Amino acid sequence: MSLELETSLTVEKITDYIWQIPRTDEMRVCCRIYADRETVDSLINDYHEKLRTGGFTPALRQLINVATLPGIVKASFGMADIHPGYGFPIGGVGAFSVDDGVISVAGVGFDINCGVRVLKTPLYREDVEPLKEQLANRLFRDVPCGIGSTGEISLKEHEIDELLVEGARYVIKRGYGLEEDLIYTEEGGCVKDADPSNVSHRAKERQFRQVGTLGSGNHYLEVQWVEEVYDQDAARAFGIEKGQVLIAIHCGSRALGHQIGIDYLSTLESASKKYSIPIRDRELVCAPINSEEGWQYFTAVNCGINCAFANRQAIAHLARLAFSSVTHVRPEEITQLYDVGHNTCKIETHSVDGSLKRLLVHRKGATRAFGPGRSEIPERYRAVGQPLLVGGSMGTASYILRGTQKGMEECFGSAVHGAGRALSRVQAKKQWKATEIIEELKEKGIVIRAKSKSGVAEEAPGAYKDVDKVVEVMHLAGVNHKVARLRPMVCIKG
Repeated sequence: MSLELETSLTVEKITDYIWQIPRTDEMRVCCRIYADRETVDSLINDYHEKLRTGGFTPALRQLINVATLPGIVKASFGMADIHPGYGFPIGGVGAFSVDDGVISVAGVGFDINCGVRVLKTPLYREDVEPLKEQLANRLFRDVPCGIGSTGEISLKEHEIDELLVEGARYVIKRGYGLEEDLIYTEEGGCVKDADPSNVSHRAKERQFRQVGTLGSGNHYLEVQWVEEVYDQDAARAFGIEKGQVLIAIHCGSRALGHQIGIDYLSTLESASKKYSIPIRDRELVCAPINSEEGWQYFTAVNCGINCAFANRQAIAHLARLAFSSVTHVRPEEITQLYDVGHNTCKIETHSVDGSLKRLLVHRKGATRAFGPGRSEIPERYRAVGQPLLVGGSMGTASYILRGTQKGMEECFGSAVHGAGRALSRVQAKKQWKATEIIEELKEKGIVIRAKSKSGVAEEAPGAYKDVDKVVEVMHLAGVNHKVARLRPMVCIKG
């Protein structure tokens, strides 16, 4: 079965939850999309609408453009939360051979290693319900948030350089967190091949006072409770159970990561011309991975990845202390489930056509989701697979999933990262008022604290896709597996 997309292209149904745009002469690989029929119809309608009216490049066209880049292997992938982004679609995955492939700013994004960290508390919903207002006030007071927010960690440039190399360990050495946190952080909270000399002074300057700050936009800190457990074995391995209270932190590399992206756009644009790389979209400028420009950008990205790990580590420490002060639970009793990013590119080893190959995997608004047995997974979780932390929107659900072997075989061990936007921020502000949203969520038992009313309107639950449906698609496709569903109690926004 296939659906017409344009004269020479079709979208074929592989299964109820996997669709494919076959390779054409302009494409080096096919495109694969994890979606149900309704979502595919919506993507196709958006494609035709943008052809008629202009505007953002539609997500399907962005997937096709990625499929034309040199060195891409297997397919250009769209996860179930796919929507238009800068160059790559958000929810896009592209893996490139390290021998003849490319690296692209668009495939990483501007909030490098934006991700989610989840902490486990020994308390249950009934313990925390009477304390929600106090918790909201204390967390809002103690965790800096909002545009341009500054934290209590003030660094000089040489100290920033140390942080960019050491990641989460740097702030732990300064007293922010527990050594055990590193075990349950992707990459141990630090990737190698981070070179601060390839990060501009301007980028570092913007980060001097932003370590340990939440930022704005879709970033949040939530107190959540486990509403449902679907996979008891994985839940036991992860140390969670029904009714338990968790703390979720969603943020990234702040201004430093954004500046790295801005700085390297011009570098990679020049490299695209220098190396005669055919570019279908000016937003997809790139450089060969093994070129000087490609390596400079890669080592700068790794600095951004380490910055984000350090940032979430510092916020986790502040959240622990705030939660402890209200509930009288000792900070060391609040342990880390996992921390994983979703705007990254990493060199990984995967099976391609029966052979193991080193690939640079770009995950733009997509999460690494390694299946059981991979050595990169903490030993305690290795038998069930890597935890995946999928954020919802204010007032909806979040999920904990796990990686699967099928996901390893099909899409390089990748996953959704959240619900995915359905409306732009401008559209959301036209449709909702912050005061109404806060009141509606209060009626649902969710306490909101926010620096910006416009920020609340931009992040209205209705501005996002249905996270339950997004997760269900990935679960039924078999590439990710549901472990638990979480509900918010307190939400802190920038």
